[in-house]
Amino acid sequence: MGLTENGSEVIYADKKRHLYWLILASPVISWLSIYLFFTFDKNPIFTLMPMLFFYIFTPIMDFFMGEDGHNPPEEVVNAMMADNYYRFIVHSLILVSIALYVSFVIFVGTQQLPWWSIIALIIGIGANSGGVMVMTHELGHKSNKLDRFSAKIGNMIMGYGHFNIEHNKGHHTWVATPEDPASSRMGENFYAFMLRELSGTFKRGVNYEMKRLKNLGKGFWCLENDLLQVYTITGISLLIFAYIFGISILMFLIPHHFVAWLALTQANYIEHYGLMRKKLSNGKYERCQPKHSWNTNHTYSNLLSFHLQRHSDHHAYPMRAYQVLRDYDDVPSLPTGYGGCFALAFIPPLWFAIMDKRVMKWAGNDINNVNINTKKEKLLREKWG
Repeated sequence: MGLTENGSEVIYADKKRHLYWLILASPVISWLSIYLFFTFDKNPIFTLMPMLFFYIFTPIMDFFMGEDGHNPPEEVVNAMMADNYYRFIVHSLILVSIALYVSFVIFVGTQQLPWWSIIALIIGIGANSGGVMVMTHELGHKSNKLDRFSAKIGNMIMGYGHFNIEHNKGHHTWVATPEDPASSRMGENFYAFMLRELSGTFKRGVNYEMKRLKNLGKGFWCLENDLLQVYTITGISLLIFAYIFGISILMFLIPHHFVAWLALTQANYIEHYGLMRKKLSNGKYERCQPKHSWNTNHTYSNLLSFHLQRHSDHHAYPMRAYQVLRDYDDVPSLPTGYGGCFALAFIPPLWFAIMDKRVMKWAGNDINNVNINTKKEKLLREKWG
């Protein structure tokens, strides 16, 4: 409930209030694969289910469920943001994700699985663990200690200790500029971006943490270092699992962590591809606006990602909670939900064929308004002039 400017009441029922629990579909499908594995005489074919859910089932559901452009009334936004039920969902699902991760470590560590089955689980469970960063992303933008602690716990699953400080201080400051390693450039394929993003965000995260600790009068190697806390717990857990299940379990765990990291890299790649903020006469960039992020309203994957795909509103107003993020009529739009775009990004010629036209339309067909891959600049200028 909220109030209009003239004092009249606005009563609003959020139809998506309980639908965010649909994110449980991924862990449930994953656990179901273990159940079916044992039910059908340890048939490893069922270990394909987590991977197929993420890359096949989710885009199909997006297609059939369509898009949702509904925004809650502004009069109820403050009340919705103060409703701790939405926070409870995120905190609960981080615990579920930890349980899922541990259960599959035990499963892989105790079963004789063929190589293709292990690879499928690395991709499927790794993608699920990467989805945890949707939750740590949401909580990491909050100021209270519980939310930030829960975000840190979530990051421990995949050993991504530098994520929140780099994302908040780095990415949100430099997004949609050539200076941002987490903003992809037109003509830059996903694999080249991956190398630039993974190394660039790590270096920037370490630098920001060093500055934060220096302001506290601390050195980098101290107990207060948020990065080292996460990396230490992740490292200890790897050693414990290796001790229990043997060194071979690392052949699952390390690639799993990499795939989880890759899920964030995939999101970063599609969220700002080719978009660029104008540099002003004072040398600073214009304020980040909704038009500087690719948006999508595909209902199913938006629920699974806590409205992360309403990325335009998130970057323009980063303190807005996921349940009140808005759609806009005049922002650049992706062709599918995130799952479909992730699959497209794996095939650079197909991605370029679909997205470069959209970038140029956004830029008013002026390539000077585009965040361009300098290594391909000559070819791109010849094509788009």
